[in-house]
Amino acid sequence: MSESADRTTYLLVDGENIDATLGMSVLGRRPEPAERPRWDRILHFTQEVWHEDARGLFFLNATSGQMPMSFVQALLAMDFRPIPLAGTGTEKVVDIGIQRTMEAILAQGSGDVLLASHDGDYIPQVERLLDDGRRVGVLCFREFLNSELAGLADRGLQIYDLEDDLGAFNAVLPRVRIIPLASFDPSRYL
Repeated sequence: MSESADRTTYLLVDGENIDATLGMSVLGRRPEPAERPRWDRILHFTQEVWHEDARGLFFLNATSGQMPMSFVQALLAMDFRPIPLAGTGTEKVVDIGIQRTMEAILAQGSGDVLLASHDGDYIPQVERLLDDGRRVGVLCFREFLNSELAGLADRGLQIYDLEDDLGAFNAVLPRVRIIPLASFDPSRYL
């Protein structure tokens, strides 16, 4: 039995951050259905990247007292565990929930982490996981990743682009970013 056969990769999704970055920064408007991430592909990537079992935890802000039930049901059908959190109006409930979850993963003594976010609020937890020898990755749009978080690549943080590395979208997104010449596909622009 390989070492990773009994390990788990935890996919921690900062739903607010991914949605806001996609809508405001990439598209400049609310995404159409075809422009939304295919969460089943992202969970599949999580299983394949380090050849471990995957557990998808999708954090939602439910401070308003409402939940998008059709989306929650879709997440459940894809084997995600929705985690709707509520707090005061000023609390960053999703960030705090993910930070606490990363601390709990560290405390349990095993488990690797893929974080879907662009946010620098998780840097202390990511650093502690890396220092503990865990595999840690970030799923994001590279051009919007917090620069301090991106700097942890020197310490082993793996960075995966949601569109380019995961193919998480059914549509080509109108992104402007630096393209490595080796992966430049002119047909995308014709």
